[in-house]
Amino acid sequence: MDRDAPPVLTVQPIGHAEGRVRPPGSKSISNRALLLAALSNHTTRLTGTLDADDTRVMIEALRALGVAVDALPGDAGTFVAGCAGRFPRRQADLHLGNAGTAMRPLAAVLAFSGGRYRLDGVARMRERPIGDLVEALIALGGNIRFEAVHGFPPLLIEPTEAVTSDRVAIRGAVSSQFVSGLLMAAPLIAPPAGLRIDVQGRLISEPYVVMTLALMERFGVKVERGDGHFRVTPGQYRSPGTLEVEADASSASYFLALGAIAGGPVTVEGVGSCSIQGDVGFAQLLQKMGAQLVLGPDWIEARKAALTAVDADCSRIPDAAMTAAVVALFAQGTTRLTGIGSWRVKETDRIAAVATELRRLGAVVRNGADWIEIDGPCAVREAAIDTYDDHRMAMCFSLAAAGGVPVHVRDPQCVRKTFPNYFTELAKLCH
Repeated sequence: MDRDAPPVLTVQPIGHAEGRVRPPGSKSISNRALLLAALSNHTTRLTGTLDADDTRVMIEALRALGVAVDALPGDAGTFVAGCAGRFPRRQADLHLGNAGTAMRPLAAVLAFSGGRYRLDGVARMRERPIGDLVEALIALGGNIRFEAVHGFPPLLIEPTEAVTSDRVAIRGAVSSQFVSGLLMAAPLIAPPAGLRIDVQGRLISEPYVVMTLALMERFGVKVERGDGHFRVTPGQYRSPGTLEVEADASSASYFLALGAIAGGPVTVEGVGSCSIQGDVGFAQLLQKMGAQLVLGPDWIEARKAALTAVDADCSRIPDAAMTAAVVALFAQGTTRLTGIGSWRVKETDRIAAVATELRRLGAVVRNGADWIEIDGPCAVREAAIDTYDDHRMAMCFSLAAAGGVPVHVRDPQCVRKTFPNYFTELAKLCH
C-alpha cells in the first residue's frame, strides 16, 4: 500500500466474492530463512520472500552486520551471502521496528558473536517482552542488559566468552519466538557435548517452533527433540542453494474466510496440505464451522455454507484465530476461542482490541485472559474500525463488510507490515 494512502479506507459492502489469489510470502518463513542464510556457509537464493516492512527490517539489520543481501525485483529472488556464523561487523545499532521475528532471533544469535550491539524498535516493541529469552542467554554466560525497562528492549549486548553451560531452561508460555531464537543460535554456541534446552511449562504456538526446526534442517542442522526439551549439537549451517518461501498461511486465512462467508469459490494458491506453517490449520477450523473446503498440496479452496459456532483451542493457530473471531459474526451460536493468551503481547493487546472492535460492529462479546466469546449471527452495523497499528486488525476486520455494510478501516497502511497490497487483492475478489 502506498505510504500516502488515506487515513481511512472504506471497504464497500461485499455481496459476493470469488476468484484466485496468492498471498505474499510467509513472514515467519522469510525472516527465519534470511537469518539462517546469513549464518550459513555459502550464498543462498530465496524465492518468494515477503517484501514488506518486517522483512525489510531484517534485511537492513543483516546488511548493518556486514552481510551482503541482494534483493532483486520480481521472481529473481533474494541472494544472501552466508558469513559462516560470524558477522563481519562487530558493532552495530539495529532498529528492528515492530518485528518480533527479527528482534528475538537476532538477540539470541548476537549474544555470543563477540561484538557490541544495541537492539531497539518502535514504541510498541519496547512494550513487547523479551525477558525470558535474555535470562536464558545470561544463564549461558551472555553479557546483555536492558537499557531502560527490565525485560523489554532496547537491549545492549557486549562481548562475552564462550557458553558456560551445556544446559539451559526457558519458559515456553509467553512467546514461541524465544524458543525459536534460542534454537537458531544453538548450533553456533553449543559446547562440544551439545546444548540441552529445557522448555518450562506449556510451549505456546508450538507449530512456529516446528517450522523453525524444519527450516534449520533445510540448512543442514537437525535438532533432537525429547519430551519438553531439545538437544542441539554444535554445527555449521549449510546453504541449500535455493529455498522457496511458501505463501503466508496467516494471510491466506482472510481469503479462506471470505470464501466461507461471501459465496466463493475463493482459491488461495501457494499454501496447502504440504505447508510447514501452523496457521494452515485454520482451514480445519473453518470446516468445523461448516464451510466447504478442499485442500491440495499447495492450494486451498473455500465455499460458503451454513456456519455454526465452535469451541476451539486456537493455541496452534494464534494469528489466524483473529480471523475466526470475525467469522464468528456469521455463525449460528456462541463461538468460544481459547488458548489465545499470546494475543496480549503481539503488535497490540489483540484480545482487548478484537473485543472492542467486534462490539463496535454490534456483536455481543465476552473475553478473559486467554479467551474470547462471540455471539452470532450478528446484524453487522456500519462502523469505523481502529487498527492499533496492527496489520492483522486491518485485514481481518475488513471481512465484516460481508455483513452488507461499509466498514471504514482507519490507518489502512498498517498492512505494509506483511501484506502491502492486501486491499487491492481483496477488491479483485469482491463483486
